[in-house]
This record gives sequence, structure tokens and C-alpha cells, in this order.
Amino acid sequence: MPHADRIKCLLVDDVPENLIALEALLQRDGVDILKAQSGPEALELLLTHTDVALALLDVQMPEMNGFELAELIRGSERTRHIPLIFITAGSREQNWQFRGYESGAVDFLYKPIDPHMLTNKANVFFELQRRKQALAHELHERTAALRVNEMFMAVLSHDLRTPLMSITAAATLLKRQPDDADKVGAMAERMLSSGQRMGRMIEDLLDVTRIRHAGGLPLQWGPSDMQALVQRTLDEVQTSFPDRVIETTLQGNLRGVWDAERLCQVVANLVGNAVHHGGPDEPVRVAVDGTLADTVSVTVANGGTIAPELIANLFDPFHGREREPGRHQGLGLGLFIAHQIVRGHGGRIEVFSRNGITRFIVELPRVSATTDPRETG
Repeated sequence: MPHADRIKCLLVDDVPENLIALEALLQRDGVDILKAQSGPEALELLLTHTDVALALLDVQMPEMNGFELAELIRGSERTRHIPLIFITAGSREQNWQFRGYESGAVDFLYKPIDPHMLTNKANVFFELQRRKQALAHELHERTAALRVNEMFMAVLSHDLRTPLMSITAAATLLKRQPDDADKVGAMAERMLSSGQRMGRMIEDLLDVTRIRHAGGLPLQWGPSDMQALVQRTLDEVQTSFPDRVIETTLQGNLRGVWDAERLCQVVANLVGNAVHHGGPDEPVRVAVDGTLADTVSVTVANGGTIAPELIANLFDPFHGREREPGRHQGLGLGLFIAHQIVRGHGGRIEVFSRNGITRFIVELPRVSATTDPRETG
């Protein structure tokens, strides 16, 4: 079970033997037991563990008794939601039960405690916490899905409209133009470029849809040469940006079993990102390293740095850099899709940005653990 989804139960008693007994009684899979021998120690634990499903408090403790501890817990916005159960060996005639409920307790138990009763009560609160976590996860997923859907609509209404308007305007001019070959050729080139840009946007949107609904992109495995696919991709990028300097370094054995077309997409996205956002006076440097036995790495470096607050969400959909006015930079999905492709290969992608240089590093196993062995021949 993920650490964040585990159930936490706080036990507070100044007698170590009582803590051991309660822990043995309540310990089970998926439950973390937090133990404190005093009120101040319990408050220190609650500073770092606010998602506690249940707290069992001994009433009679030195320095700070259970009632005083409960009042402090109830007085904090971060911890007032925690259910409290008081446990005491004191006499029932002391009328502590009423004070316990006044302090915000959900129950008040006297020793000796019936183990079956206590475990049943604890299980109720553990189950309530599990349902609360499940609802929180569902809310998060639905919120994320809603945000992506809203961005899809924004993309369809804004980003795709620009190249579509360009195509429409060029087609209208073509109808009005006399037979001027140069002007017709220029407008046809503009229409072709806009159509290709729309096609890339639509493919990115389709890839995001595949990732969301299928849990990842389908991959076509086969023997591949990283040198060939990198060089092919760089030739295409260089054609679109003839004025930008792209330097390439290749070393080692660059063969493996990958989806070559998808990896071309990764390299194109990373190099395109470097060309768009990198300092124009610095070359884009692409280094491919196959000197290790089981791993091949691709590093794309450019001048300029990314703000630290942006790096955390750099690979999330629609969370790239802020767009620069006047530049056609796509939908901001390239890094997200690249991340998903690399992850599908069992690899990892990282970004380091400091001292005026930004580096994206992709590490790929030569043969992924998810590859069909029949495809490695």
C-alpha cells in the first residue's frame, strides 16, 4: 500500500507495557501505529501526522493528562477532526466520562478493556478513513480530468483556430489571385505549413486521449539503431530551423529493442523544445551515449534556464513554460508525451537547469522488461 494511503492510529499512554499491548491489539496490514508516552510527545507526532484515523488517549498521565491533550488537539484546525477515544483505569464514580465527552471524545473506555470491542470500534474508524481517502483520490482524479477536458476545449477553440484561419485566408486569396506563380506558391506553402501544424496538434491530442484511457501509449517493439533514428529526426528539425546550430555527439553501441517511431517523437519534442526556448546564440547539443552494457542515454542541452517553480510540473499536460507572444509552440503537450513514451520503455527522463544551461536526459534500457522476448531477435 502506498505510504500516503496507509491508516495511522495514535496511542498515548505513559506506561510502555500498555502501549505494547494496544499496538499488538490494533496492528494489522495497512495500519501504522504511532506511539507517545506523554502529551507533548503526542503533539510532536501530530505536527507531522495530521491524517490520523483514530487516537486512543490515556486519561491519567503526568505533566499533561488526557483531557488537557484532547483540548489542545481540538483547538487546532489541523487536528480537530481526529476521533478521540479515552481509556482509563480510574473509578467510574469519578464521573470522568462526562468530562471526556465534553473534551470532544467519541467514546470513553474503562480498563480492563474488552479486546473484541476495542478492535471493532477501531475498525469502524479505520474503514471511515479508507473511504475518506478513496473519495479524496476520486475527487482529485475527477478534478484533473475536468481540467484536461477544459484545456482540450481551449485548444480546439484557440490553438487550432489560428492555423485554420491561415488556411482559410490563403485559400480565399488564391481564388482572387491572377496566375502569379510566386504568390500562389508562397500561399500554398503557408497552407501546407498550417495544415501540418494542425496535424501535429491533433496527433498530440489523440496521444493524450490514448494515455488517459489506456494508461499509456501502445508501443511497437523492434530492433532499432539510436544513431539512425536520432540523425533522421535531427535532419527534419534542421530543415525547419536552418539557422540554428545543432551539434551531435555519438559514442558506444547504440542498438536496442525499442519503438523507433515513438523515440523519434521523443527526440523531436526535446530538440524542438530546445530550439524554441533555448538561447539563440548557444547551439543545441545532442549527446547519445551507448557505452554502458544495458542502457543508452540521450542528452539534449541548450542555453538558458527554467525557473525552479516550473520544473515540478514540466512533464504535466498543459503545464509547460509560459508561451512567448508571436511563437507557434504547439499545445504544450510535447514533454508530457515524451515522458509517457520513455516511461513505457521502462526508462526515465530528467531535467537539470542551472548555470545558464538546461539539460534533458533520457535513459533507456536496451531491452525493456515489458518487451515481448519474440521481438528481440
